[in-house]
Amino acid sequence: MKDIVLYCKSYRKDFLRLKRLLQSVSKFNVDQIPFYISTPNADRELLIELIGREGYHWVADESVIQANLNLKKGIEENKSGSLTQQIIKSEFWRLGLCENYVCLDSDCIFIKDFFKADFLAPDGNPYTVIYQNKEYFQFAIDRGFSKAPLQLIAEGNRVKQLFGRQGPNYYCPCPPFIWSAKVWKSLEQSYLKPKEITFWDLCTPNHPETLLYLEALLNFQAIPLHPIEQLFRVYYYDWHYFLLRRIGETPAKIKEHYLGVIYQSSWDLSLDYGASQKSIYSRALKKVKRFGRYLQSFI
Repeated sequence: MKDIVLYCKSYRKDFLRLKRLLQSVSKFNVDQIPFYISTPNADRELLIELIGREGYHWVADESVIQANLNLKKGIEENKSGSLTQQIIKSEFWRLGLCENYVCLDSDCIFIKDFFKADFLAPDGNPYTVIYQNKEYFQFAIDRGFSKAPLQLIAEGNRVKQLFGRQGPNYYCPCPPFIWSAKVWKSLEQSYLKPKEITFWDLCTPNHPETLLYLEALLNFQAIPLHPIEQLFRVYYYDWHYFLLRRIGETPAKIKEHYLGVIYQSSWDLSLDYGASQKSIYSRALKKVKRFGRYLQSFI
């Protein structure tokens, strides 16, 4: 069992982003941390066609699901694709490949050399990305986009309530996440089994996997808490990106404090694989709205 690996759960729409991520991992992975990619079995051939076979270890999403022997067959069929992706990422530890994993999304890009020491503390336990997200919340309020912070705050309150914890909300809403198998196991042993449920029952749009992990760590203390801030610069929305670029931020400058960058695929559609399912009218309206938000960044 490896002390730490990199892991990305992906699917065909994100394969061009995944190719870009793989290239950045190959370039900057100084300690040669193993990189695992999981996709549905049905996407395997396209994965090889678009990114090749080198530089990563492939596992099937189905094998991650089957590693949980308490699940009913076909449990994933009644879940949305986005929710299934969250759960599979959280259940990767069940394969027994590693003690800890750096969970990446396809839209992540490393921009400078990285090492095991960026993810593991001197005592061998992983760092935990955990913070209150005040900078982003304030940005959103200042620019008139307060809805997103309110949604995150509501999520934090709901998950905190599940565990009966009082105090401030903590977040790690975007990857990379540094996850410990010990924390996931403690959630199963101390929370799921007593309630006779599985993670597939617990993880919902109202209870995202990122907050469930943080609350499990804080409540069951399976590992020491070594807190760090976000490892990548995350541009949550196009308005966020436009604003920060307007004040002078560039990839070269963010290397001072960040290992990488994320242009979230929810708004940066340039590397979507396959034809858009949206109508011409819908795509045109989206471009007009984006241009409006670009103009707003000058205000």
